[in-house]
Amino acid sequence: MSEFWLYFNLGLKHVLDINGYDHVLFLMALSVPYAFKDWKRVLLLVSLFTLGHTLALILAVYEVLIIKASLVEFLIPITILITALFHLFTAGKSAKKESITFVAFVTLFFGIIHGLGFSNYFKVILPGDNSDKLLPLLEFALGIEAAQIIVVLGVLILSYIVQTFFRFSKRDWTLVMSSFIVGVVLPMIVESDIWK
Repeated sequence: MSEFWLYFNLGLKHVLDINGYDHVLFLMALSVPYAFKDWKRVLLLVSLFTLGHTLALILAVYEVLIIKASLVEFLIPITILITALFHLFTAGKSAKKESITFVAFVTLFFGIIHGLGFSNYFKVILPGDNSDKLLPLLEFALGIEAAQIIVVLGVLILSYIVQTFFRFSKRDWTLVMSSFIVGVVLPMIVESDIWK
């Protein structure tokens, strides 16, 4: 049981680590246009992101997929930027008009990119042969899912407070937060090692 908590906590800390705030930024960008009434949709998106993340970890740990770390580290802020820009340009439009299929596919793909970003570290901390790696990967994925739900819940609570008590419209909240995320992520892209 203690091994379960070890990998579960690694998953939690991977998402909630203040130094690795790119994961939180992506979750913020993903969930900012939604409210509590959209919980099924948000849960689906977060779960698809975890699925993509876990799939990438499995493929990388078993060396089915190998990608240069510098490329992955460059693509992670790009995924955040695309998500924030999407919501920036669609703010105020009805969520029902938005295709969940498109957003779901993009979220799954972005989860794969984010998972590749952590795969090198995960390979180092996982001892033993390949047959010993699947269970820790799944325990880690549960930790990621729990942490992502915590982050998304925090964004939804903040959204509720801002829209209810400070009278921000949903559109204005989405515009402000998406713009903030774009402002934070652009320097990450500019300072990427890929340009060196």
